[in-house]
Amino acid sequence: MRFGWGKLTGVQQWLCEHVLGIQPATEDEKPRPRRTQADTWALNLAAAKQFYGREGHLRVPRQHVERMVIGSDGKEQEERSIKLGAWIGNQRSRAATLSPERIEQLSRIGMRWA
Repeated sequence: MRFGWGKLTGVQQWLCEHVLGIQPATEDEKPRPRRTQADTWALNLAAAKQFYGREGHLRVPRQHVERMVIGSDGKEQEERSIKLGAWIGNQRSRAATLSPERIEQLSRIGMRWA
């Protein structure tokens, strides 16, 4: 109830607050929103671009983990560890099922498909 306060009707909010003593959750208590597949793709692509910019190729060892600092523009920054080697290998093996747009995005930054 506390986390879904905005989805409750006015009457439900009033009952929770005045009858049950339940208050809405503060912003600090609320869980972070889940990342969508598109968000995950964008983060992995950014990690691949970072690796390519530094190394000049996308021959990423399978066990390689790329460290990324995300969240700028005055927002709180967070360091993320991206399992880039595994992701690149997975994209190569799934090339037949990737959308043309995603294939183009990876090809633009030097992806070798074979």
